[in-house]
Amino acid sequence: MATDSLELRAAYILHRRAYSNTSLLIECMTPDQGRLPLIARGAMGRDSGGLQPFVPLLIRWSGRGEVKSLGAYERGAPPLSFSGERLFCGFYINELLLRLTRREDPQPSLYGLYEATLLQIAGAVSLEGLLRRFELRLLEELGYGLNLLLCDAHGEGCPVRADQWYGFDVESGPVSPAPRDGVRVSGRTLLALDGGGALDETVLREAKGLLRHVLRHYLGERPLKSRELFTRL
Repeated sequence: MATDSLELRAAYILHRRAYSNTSLLIECMTPDQGRLPLIARGAMGRDSGGLQPFVPLLIRWSGRGEVKSLGAYERGAPPLSFSGERLFCGFYINELLLRLTRREDPQPSLYGLYEATLLQIAGAVSLEGLLRRFELRLLEELGYGLNLLLCDAHGEGCPVRADQWYGFDVESGPVSPAPRDGVRVSGRTLLALDGGGALDETVLREAKGLLRHVLRHYLGERPLKSRELFTRL
């Protein structure tokens, strides 16, 4: 259980909603305490503009139980300004963290990945490529890293070939022969995802379908609100 914070700690707000007539219930991402639910008492009646997603914060908290009280807070750096597709990308990665992480599970490297991705969203040329890399790294950080290089063919681990097509099992990886229905992905795409280079349009299209399949396995059938909202616009 997270202990009281006597010093200001780095944090980002993943989500906020009204809590009674005057307060906010916020979900924060922190490097050393993981995801924390906090009540910002009286925040609806004072300046709550700083208590927004994508604002680097320094915060204190106190209290017993799972949901604690937010104490002093201040901006740690200028807020990140997103609009259009970039704003929805930010909401998307926030929702993934809300749905896939546990409260009070410290993961400093995941916090670093999240912060670095926010900074990259502001200037990324390929948002699709950035999101696919984030999804892969997120799965790794959570212990769900994907096998992209070895195909389980006839019970043997065979290296993936760029010129072949595969099915994909979330837990074991590429499957050959590729099924007629369901997820199909080329060896070229699997090899590109395992590497660190740029992803072309064909690879991005296949990677999007593959990672949606994988994330659905861990998220369940309840759809992502950020994805639904984006498709309506």
